[in-house]
Amino acid sequence: MAAFSNLTIFFLVTSTVAHTVFSEVFKPKNIAKWPKPPCKMYYPQGPFYDSKCPNITSYVCATNGHTYQNECFFCVDQWEFGPHIKFDKYGKCD
Repeated sequence: MAAFSNLTIFFLVTSTVAHTVFSEVFKPKNIAKWPKPPCKMYYPQGPFYDSKCPNITSYVCATNGHTYQNECFFCVDQWEFGPHIKFDKYGKCD
């Protein structure tokens, strides 16, 4: 039985690990399968309650063409102005 050199073993191990790591990093993400924003958690608790949205930038695009800073702002607008504002996608509107 032939013995492998240390360089050959190192190459085989690192190529296997690199493939495992980078195959997930560069895998295309299908944002159509992402869940819609959970708007019920952002709705005000009472008639005089103000929703406080976090100052986090994670853009949400609505069907009205408006880009919201995050899903909280989208959900509050949907609650205030009506259900005609629908979720389109995560990210900025085109």
